[in-house]
Order: sequence, then C-alpha cells, then structure tokens
Amino acid sequence: MNKHHESHGSHGLPDDDPRLTLRNPAELADALPYLMGFHPTDSIVMVALHGRRGRFGGRLRLGIPRAAGEWPHVAEQLAECLVSGSERRGPRPDGIIVFLCRDPDRAGDMTSSQVMEGLRPLAQLLRTACGTLDVPVLEALCISDGRYWSYCCPDARCCPPEGNVLAMPGTSVLAAAATFAGLQVRGSLREMEARLAPWRRPAAADQERVLAAAEEALVPRILDEEERLRVGRETLDLAGRVMRRLSGAPPATGRTDADALDDGLIAHDEAAALVLGLQDRTTRDRAAEWMEGPDAAPAQRLWRALARRCVGRYGEHAAAPLTLAGWVAWSTGDEPAARVALGLALRADPDYQFAQLLHQACNQGLDPEALRRCLREERREREEGVSAPGVEAALPEPGVSAAEPAAAGRGVVVEASVSGAAGPVRRLKARRKSPGSRNDSAAATSPANRRDAATAAARPDGVEGGTPAAGSARRGARRTGRAGQRDGTGR
Repeated sequence: MNKHHESHGSHGLPDDDPRLTLRNPAELADALPYLMGFHPTDSIVMVALHGRRGRFGGRLRLGIPRAAGEWPHVAEQLAECLVSGSERRGPRPDGIIVFLCRDPDRAGDMTSSQVMEGLRPLAQLLRTACGTLDVPVLEALCISDGRYWSYCCPDARCCPPEGNVLAMPGTSVLAAAATFAGLQVRGSLREMEARLAPWRRPAAADQERVLAAAEEALVPRILDEEERLRVGRETLDLAGRVMRRLSGAPPATGRTDADALDDGLIAHDEAAALVLGLQDRTTRDRAAEWMEGPDAAPAQRLWRALARRCVGRYGEHAAAPLTLAGWVAWSTGDEPAARVALGLALRADPDYQFAQLLHQACNQGLDPEALRRCLREERREREEGVSAPGVEAALPEPGVSAAEPAAAGRGVVVEASVSGAAGPVRRLKARRKSPGSRNDSAAATSPANRRDAATAAARPDGVEGGTPAAGSARRGARRTGRAGQRDGTGR
C-alpha cells in the first residue's frame, strides 16, 4: 500500500509477484488490516474479487451509519460504487467480500455477539444490493471485539454462534508476507483519527479565545489586498520557524508522546495565526510546497498539531491543515494516513475542493508526482516573477473517481479462495440524490473564500471517511457513491 511512485489498478499486481492464497474466513479476517493499512473500526469494507482464483481488486470503506433506516440506501450506493468503479479501472468484479467491523460500546452492556446480530440486516442488504448487480457476495464477515463471524456459513461446527477468535496480530502467514513486502498496520482507524481531532482538554477554551482575538485583529488586514499579501508572508515565515523548532526537538518514544511534545512547542497565538492564515488559498498552496525531502516530516507534524487546535466554533477551519496533512502523507507514500486526514478534512468542510480533489486522486491510484511537479514549477515561476494557475489545476475534476485501488500492496498478490452463496437477487431502483446545500460562514476569515471555486453539483466518488452521525447518515452516504456524486476525498 506504500505507493510513492507507483499506481496499481483494481486488477492487481504483475503476474510475476509472489502469491498468497487465503482459503477460509479466519485468513480473510486476518488479512483486513493489511488490506487497509489500519484496523478499520465502525466500518463497512467491501473488496472486489477478480478471476477464477479470486484476485483482490478495488476496495472501499465507509463508516457504518448509526441510523438503520439509512442502510438500504447506503448498501445500494456502495455496491454500485464498487462495481462501476472497478469497471472504470478494469474488469468487472466476479465476486465481493464484505466486512462489517464494530466493537461493543464500552459504555453499554452489549456483547460482540449482539453487535453481530444487530448488523445482520446490513449484511443482508449489502448481499442483496450486490446480487442485484449480478455480482455475488462470496463471504460476509463481522469482526467485533477480537472475534469474527460469517454471515454466509450456516455450519456451527466451523462458525459457532459465539464466533471465532481472531489470530494474534503478526502471527499469520499473511502477516509475515506483509512484513516482508514492507506493509505496515498503523493501529486502528479510531487511533489515527484521534491524532487529528480537536483538543478536548481545558486548554481548548484558551485556544478558542486566542483564535477569536486573532480573528478580530485579522479582519481589517485581509480586507486590504496589500495587507492580505503581507499576512500570507507572515504566515509562511511563522510556519517555517515552527517547523525548524519541531525538527530540533528531541524525539519522543510513542505517537501520543510525540503529539504532546509538538503541542507543547506551539503557543496559542502561533497556532491561531497559522490556522487563520492558512484559510487563504494562495498561502495554503505555498505551504503545500513543504511536501518532500527534509521538509515533509516537520510539515506533517505542524499540520497535525494545527488540526488539533481547531477547537470550538473553529472546527471548520481544520479543513486546511487536515488537507495539508493528507497531501504530505500521500506525497510521501502513506496512503492510509492520507485518506484518513482527507476524509476528516471533508468532514470538517464537505465543500473544501482541494481535499475533494486530493482524496479522489488518491483513491484513483494516481501518482502524486504530477502535483509535486506542479508545485515545484509554481515555486520556480514565482521566483522568476511569473504567475501560476494554482495547484488545483494539476488535479482531475471531481465526480469521476472509482473505488480504492488494488489492495495487497507491493510485493505480494493476495488471492481469496472462498465459497458462499450470493444474497437473494431482486431489482432495486437506484435512487439518485442531489448534493445537499449548506450555509457558508459569514466570518471574514472563514473558508468562504475557498468555496468560490467549488463545484456544487460534482463531488468525487470513492468511499473513505468517518462514520456518519445519527441524522446525517444519508448526507454522509451521498458523499461516498456515484448516486450522490459526493465523497470523502479537496481544495
């Protein structure tokens, strides 16, 4: 999955790569985090299979909608997105594997078996939706609290009601092959998102007050064109100083300690100035040039830290640093981290075009070198006094993406040898939903200046993002499939 300079289609890797065959539900469940690059939590994951041997192809992920009433619509969208996306990239899938991942709520008394039973209707809806498109679901697994169940196998001898225990991490043949191929599992999706989430500590109130004061002081400055340009230069100069400070700090042991160290190295007023300054598109595009070489690591740390400072009513402002964090991750070959950051950017601001375009390009398996080359050219032309069109011109227009590219990563081709019946086939009428409208903030430093370039009726496909909250599941689903032309992958 680490594809800095290569792109894989949904029909897999070259034929001379070594093959690893997964023959039963246990091996499929064990493979999931290696397919995604992390342990998906509260997620629907669908993987396309191709050919007689069931070669893994495109895949997609969506957070499980909390409202069960949204499940039929979401199931139709996801099936259509995976099948049509695979067809755009190559052959039509010959089968699909479905994973439903949800752990019991720690605050509740529900068991993992009850979670599995609660998701059974969703599994059946997904099987039906895929069957309607004449692509059978060959296996549907529920993974919950260290156990797995098959929704397709009725034999209690191999699939008991209490489920089967997952293999210990790192002990399977696939784990060994993945390690040999250089694949990494970065923990759970929840842990990855937590590193980018706004502060929920007492200091958040202080940060919000400083953001408000900085915003009030900034408004009269950005109304004047010359002052606006000066603010942009000040923002970039400050970002450079903070990056050098982060680079010179002693290394921390774990990710939590590293994030806490970075937070402690950035003052409230510095964070406020940077967060607000990055709302300007020109300034943000200049910041995106810190994408490779020795600049990439401190830039990534800075963008993550700034996303955590977008607290309270400034949550929408996180779209800029989150998009920059996703861009640096993609540019340096960390596609799972890129998709998570870009999905969160679109959760903060669904109309943030740079995040939309990047997420779509990442999902399509495009090479980030095209955008890196554009940014290098912009820097050169700026130094020569020539105006440049902006980084968004180097990315494809939204609305034409496919499902995520092939799964197994470099060096190993994974095939599935599974059996199972497709769900009952019945013709379902695809429902087409137009994108919902949203109110723009009136604040002068809000991301409103960024929305001018957004195309309201076109959104990228390819599903990657967080779990839609209750009451917003349909809106979240529309962002993920062709039916709504909206995604989690912008500006």
